[in-house]
Amino acid sequence: MKLQVALDLTKLEDALSIAKAASDAGAHILEAGTPLIKSVGLNAVKEFRKRFPDKIIFADMKIMDTGYLEAKMAAEAGANIVQVLGAAPDDTISEAVKAGKDFNIKICCDLIGVKNPIERAKECENLGVDYINLHIGVDQQTKSEYPYPTLKNLCEEINIPIVVAGGINDINIDIIKKFSVDTVIVGGFITKSQDPKKAAELILSKMTDAAKDEPKL
Repeated sequence: MKLQVALDLTKLEDALSIAKAASDAGAHILEAGTPLIKSVGLNAVKEFRKRFPDKIIFADMKIMDTGYLEAKMAAEAGANIVQVLGAAPDDTISEAVKAGKDFNIKICCDLIGVKNPIERAKECENLGVDYINLHIGVDQQTKSEYPYPTLKNLCEEINIPIVVAGGINDINIDIIKKFSVDTVIVGGFITKSQDPKKAAELILSKMTDAAKDEPKL
């Protein structure tokens, strides 16, 4: 299980500062979040690549159209993983996957807003994406609990790595880690902390024994 830190900020220097703290704590993946990319462009990805050459860089492009072009742009900026929306047309997802092969990057499919996540995850797996992301958006997090039954079904029925995101903290990580999840994306718990490094270390410490736990509901 890997820790990905979502840097959903609007100022690049703030994002880089927290990325440094998270990297020092041992985070495996640094994410240039959608708000950051919309605010400063793919320069955010370029700066992450320059300052953290040994880290996996994730570009949350939330691609909905022009799948090949946008994945290519992120790859050329230095991203290792680029995110496309599961709600996008099949052709868009296929084009992103093609760019992934051409530019040696991985494509993650975000199920945010998808009505039938298991069915759509299977379709996206067949389209060739590398990861499936079960993501509960910020606007939803105060209204609903993380969908653990859906996560359980994804882990049982999908053959590619599962990523989880959405309001994950030092409490619910104890539930998340019981499933066969490849990557846990943590945002606000780290980025809004008074001590981002300590917050990242806490999450990582809770993930350490994940392989010893059996899934329970």
